[in-house]
Amino acid sequence: MTNELKHFLSLRDLTADEIRNVVARAIELKALQKSGTLHESLRNKMLALVFDKSSTRTRVSFETGMTQLGGNSMFLSPRDTQLGRGEPIEDTARVMSRMVDVVVIRTHSHQMVETFAAHSQVPVINALTDLYHPCQLLADIQTYIEHRGEIKGRTVAWVGDGNNVCHSWMNAADILGFKLNIATPDGYQPDQDLVDKCGDSVELFTRPDQAVVEVDIVVTDTWASMGQEEEKKIREQAFAGFMVDTKMMRLAKKEALFMHCLPAYRGSEVSAEVIDGTQSVVWDEAENRLHAQKALLEHLLA
Repeated sequence: MTNELKHFLSLRDLTADEIRNVVARAIELKALQKSGTLHESLRNKMLALVFDKSSTRTRVSFETGMTQLGGNSMFLSPRDTQLGRGEPIEDTARVMSRMVDVVVIRTHSHQMVETFAAHSQVPVINALTDLYHPCQLLADIQTYIEHRGEIKGRTVAWVGDGNNVCHSWMNAADILGFKLNIATPDGYQPDQDLVDKCGDSVELFTRPDQAVVEVDIVVTDTWASMGQEEEKKIREQAFAGFMVDTKMMRLAKKEALFMHCLPAYRGSEVSAEVIDGTQSVVWDEAENRLHAQKALLEHLLA
């Protein structure tokens, strides 16, 4: 346990320097793992994964990462804890944090994560809420730096829903000093308070063809996130013209990268030609969840 307890509930829990240090460490840890070098900085540490929402990349990357660092992890679904039977979040946090070294939570309500963290004796990591997905952004920043170098001063276009990943891109732009163009249909804009907080770092558009002109990265996400499946047909109509295809990518810089946090639906938010094409770095992005989260765990537990 650290002397000064740190949580990672949004990117704003880290300074610009801390984000850059975590990403630099992630690149080091990736190199160590690729070379087969054993690195067990979190030996005998225990991580608890408390998940209300299903997951592929987040669960696999945290469990694998903890094992690679010499620690252990346990996965807890709503069926596995008293939370699912109505125990107050505060009580679960008080008990669990006396037994484990770090807690990773993936849930709907961001307030739930904040409440848990307020009553925890150990670091709490937000592995996705309806408001933010900060772990994804650590991997995305790592991926850009690996391919193109410093992100400060660059321009990124977000095309699609103003959702939790979009909110984390907004925080990243504000903290790290790059520009974010956000193209959403009317009614799907990001949180206005966060737009105001980010100031000149963020610009809103309703036409994606305007937002992507001469940008360094084009990012999208599924139009219907978990829990929004019933809205799928309505959203498909609202997002007509928002698919990132080769025509849209041609408006960006020639060396622009394409990113997507996955799962992706080819023919909806992105064309197969783009996601499976030469500008796509989505598989590196997905892999980097593993290394960025290892670096984050070290940072919080060091």
